[in-house]
Amino acid sequence: LRSLLLFSPSPERQETKNLLFSAAVERTRPMEQFHHGHHVRLRSSELGTYLHADEDGHGVSLHHRRASMKAAWAVHVYQPPEAFVPYLLLHSAAYGRYLAATDEPAPQGHHGRRVEQRNYDHPEVDAQGMIWLAVLTASGDKVFLRNFNGGCLRANGRYRPWNNGASVDDVDVNDIGNLSTMMHWVVEDIPAREIMPLLPRPAWLTLPAVISPSRVIVYVWLDADGTVLSEGSFSFSGRSVFRLRSELARWLADNGIAIVDAPDLVMCLPTRDGRIFPLVVDLPRSLQPLHIIVVIVGTPAYCNCFEQRVDKIQVLSHSIFHCFEPTRCCGMRMSMHRREIPESGHLEVSFMSTSSEVLPPWTPRH
Repeated sequence: LRSLLLFSPSPERQETKNLLFSAAVERTRPMEQFHHGHHVRLRSSELGTYLHADEDGHGVSLHHRRASMKAAWAVHVYQPPEAFVPYLLLHSAAYGRYLAATDEPAPQGHHGRRVEQRNYDHPEVDAQGMIWLAVLTASGDKVFLRNFNGGCLRANGRYRPWNNGASVDDVDVNDIGNLSTMMHWVVEDIPAREIMPLLPRPAWLTLPAVISPSRVIVYVWLDADGTVLSEGSFSFSGRSVFRLRSELARWLADNGIAIVDAPDLVMCLPTRDGRIFPLVVDLPRSLQPLHIIVVIVGTPAYCNCFEQRVDKIQVLSHSIFHCFEPTRCCGMRMSMHRREIPESGHLEVSFMSTSSEVLPPWTPRH
């Protein structure tokens, strides 16, 4: 990631690099509102709407609904030695992808360039679009988010509410005081809570498996020290995360890997910085292969994975998931051995709190 900061071929990127290494920006102390590992909501100060990850797993839009997993973003903070201020990446707590600016034009009726959710394992040229620099507005209670590739994150739909997407629009970084208020964001911290959210129950009316669209699920199961116990893939129809957990438990049993009660399985999404977050919402509408990391409730692996950043997860993300081709292994019977499940132990993990309408993602305190 450090190399991404030093690679600045375009004037827009050079402007952002100058900001990142500017003592003037350091004096504004913009990152006080962003803490590594915490979850936040981003609210447009002009419209009062929240930045949401769309259900298709790709788009980003603004909605009034506050108590939603789709409005929660995990903060990843990194500061290279040469920089006066850190930069950040924002990871969707719902679908496990990063907020990223692209080079594509924004949809009709929107300003600037398109903003999307992007996978952590995109090529480096795309990874630069995931890097953001937060700078305080003149009032000191809001921020604007400058993308490494140039431009600032902005809301749309001031006069046409149906144009409710977010985008990145070019600005003069030397004239911060005159930025559009559509680029002003209020950062709302989501506090931790002690209760793990329940998975949403599947809808009563579902399509039969033979006609329901399917996707490939690629999983890696870890033990306490990060060693791979099992890996494999299978096809899954529908979007229900509740059904996916049950199907995973059945698949492990049918293939002679382990007999585990479905409620004891925790399916997690890997992040770029070596952490994992549990998958507790229904799957995105897109049918792209889903990569998950599996741990068992009450085991040392469960404790270890959520009490610290696990660098081995990052290795897994860039090796196993990259070389493990779903198209080649789907339908194959994996050669694996049955494993003993360790005894349950006392756990102390904390989760994020919100209204009772929708439980948000959860994460341990650090």
